[in-house]
Amino acid sequence: MASSYWYKDVLPFSAMVAVECTNVGVNTLYKAATLKGLSYYDFVFYSFAIATIVLLPLVFIFRRTTGLPTFQLSLLYRIFLLGVIGFLARLSEYIGIEYSSPTLASAVSNLTPAFTFILAVIFRMEVLALRSSITQAKIMGTLVSISGALIVVFYEGPTIISIASQAPPLPHHFPLGSSQTKWVIGGLLLAVEYLLTSIWFIVQAQVMKIYPAEFTLVFLYFLFATIVSAPVCLIAERNFSAFRLRPNIALAAIVYSGIGLSLSTIVHTWGLHLKGPVYVSIFKPLSIAIAAAMGVIFLGDALYLGSIIGAIILSIGFYAVIWAKAKEDLSEDSCCVSLGSSSDSKTPLLDSNLGSSNNGTD
Repeated sequence: MASSYWYKDVLPFSAMVAVECTNVGVNTLYKAATLKGLSYYDFVFYSFAIATIVLLPLVFIFRRTTGLPTFQLSLLYRIFLLGVIGFLARLSEYIGIEYSSPTLASAVSNLTPAFTFILAVIFRMEVLALRSSITQAKIMGTLVSISGALIVVFYEGPTIISIASQAPPLPHHFPLGSSQTKWVIGGLLLAVEYLLTSIWFIVQAQVMKIYPAEFTLVFLYFLFATIVSAPVCLIAERNFSAFRLRPNIALAAIVYSGIGLSLSTIVHTWGLHLKGPVYVSIFKPLSIAIAAAMGVIFLGDALYLGSIIGAIILSIGFYAVIWAKAKEDLSEDSCCVSLGSSSDSKTPLLDSNLGSSNNGTD
């Protein structure tokens, strides 16, 4: 009993919290590395390459323990599309963080459920019943989430916490007019990143129906993302010496990102199988508090009133969508149980009638 509680409750909770801390830690360490001159092109390419190397032995281990389904060549272009989308999403994310902060990235990340819901409706993966309270909660939650994210992006507000930082000014690659302009551009880039992430979820769901082998698909995704990012990053960076790794904070950020990216994907996959998507996604708002604390403590970032207000509004809308999804799953489960129990109740009656007819025949 104790082991079952540990495996089904304590271990998933601890793993999901650790994943959120890891993801925020990657963004925070990346922001610190950019202050030392790390280019986001180098960071994206090396992160995908290291994640591919980390997952390579796991694919062979998984293949030996459990058999793999037959691979279809038609899947390659879908997985390649996943690699392109993932690369563009990562690039948008890290450019957005360089222009803003990890706290803003964590706040805007809660737009992912709203974007995913809208795309699922467009692609008819989600059914809309406007008179249903569940559908109304999804729509209202989606609108509230978008409103909260817009507040975080466009309203900075007075400073709540400010710690003097001796870090050099933030490097950038575009001529921007003011810090407020950089903040808005960073927020918009982060919104694009999470829109691309939602598109990635939609495509991945279709691929998983055809080839339900998580480790192999994730490995091939990272492999294609590495192949796509290599020429793009080399052409965009132009300074080939920037790709030379040195033992400094940039190298630590790259290695930590590659390992964390691969492990977080594995943990999320395991959590989806064990607890379902609602349980996994409900930990996402936790990243706002983690990012704010890490940004203030390790980067000397200021905490603004607009970030707090927007994050609260965004989280309310996010939890409304999650609540509606949980109620929907619960109603579907109860419907399946009632159908199963009704069919079971009819079976003995049928058997008794057959038995009595057989006795009469005999």
